[in-house]
Order: sequence, then structure tokens, then C-alpha cells
Amino acid sequence: MTAKTKPKPLFLGIDTGGTYTDAVLWSETEGPQEGPNKGKVLAKAKALTTRHDLAVGISGAVDAVLGKAGTDPAAIKLVSMSTTLATNALVEGQGGRVALVMIGFSEGDLARDGLKGALGTDPVVFCPGGHDVHGNAARLDLSGLEVMLPELGASVSGFAVCAYFATRNPAHEIAARELIREKTG
Repeated sequence: MTAKTKPKPLFLGIDTGGTYTDAVLWSETEGPQEGPNKGKVLAKAKALTTRHDLAVGISGAVDAVLGKAGTDPAAIKLVSMSTTLATNALVEGQGGRVALVMIGFSEGDLARDGLKGALGTDPVVFCPGGHDVHGNAARLDLSGLEVMLPELGASVSGFAVCAYFATRNPAHEIAARELIREKTG
């Protein structure tokens, strides 16, 4: 009886652009093990970007790169997604009107990071809450958002929700999402 060898972990990179969606499969254990060119690209593939349903183009690129490499999806350790679509929409002034819900942030944060100009006339709602670096919660208050939802629901095509240190604890983002869904459908 032979022992099964564990597959070497692989990294899958996906970039959805305006025309093509690219996928690359990379191994940190194959190729050079020292210096800036450590690792090896095992396979690359492209598929057309399908703007009506991005999942179609993404899955096409992923299936193609896995097929080229002859790789089992279970061997993938990390998936990294990127896109230029959002940047292009901002630069070109395209896309729908979106309400930004910022939990635990201030107007100063928005202005300091240069986002106020990028948002143009899209509405921003500031709500108390968020978390600290350890995931401890500040008191969440979504009452201001709740009051504004009937008007916002009729004037925007979507909502973006971000909460301070949500990477540590997404509970406040989830609460805002649930309220938005409940009140706007």
C-alpha cells in the first residue's frame, strides 16, 4: 500500500477586465525557490468578460486554467480576485447611482481619502458603530439609515456598506445589509 502524497498548494489569480477575464495558476513550491522570481506560473487562460453575468466569464477562465494545468480544484490554497470594471465605471462616469453606508466612519474620513469627489452626487449615510482592531464593537445605531431608506430605495440602484474594521467582525455590515433588504426588497 502506498501513501497518498498531499497536493502542493496552488494559488489562483483572476482578473476581470473590460474585455477579457484572465486566470493564472501559480505554485510557490515549483520553480526557483529564492529571489524575486520565486515560484512558477503553471498555466494561464482567458475568457471573454460577460458583463451581463460576470460569473460566466470568471468560471470560463477558471475552468480553462484548471484544465490546462490538469489540476484538481481542491489543490487551490488561495483565490485572489481583481477587476478594473469598477475603476473604469468611475473614470467613465458610468454605472448606477449607489448609496454608500459608512458605519463607524466620519465625513472627515471620506474627505481625507479623496472619496467624496469620486462619489459625486451619490448619497452617503454615516452611522455610529464599527469595531476596533481586535473586533470589539462600538454601539451600532442604524436609526438614521432606517429613516432614509424609503427615499434612498426609490433613488438608487444599489447600496454599498462598509463598517470600520469589518474584516475583524462583519456583524455591523451584516445588520445594515439585513435592514436594507427588509426595507427596500
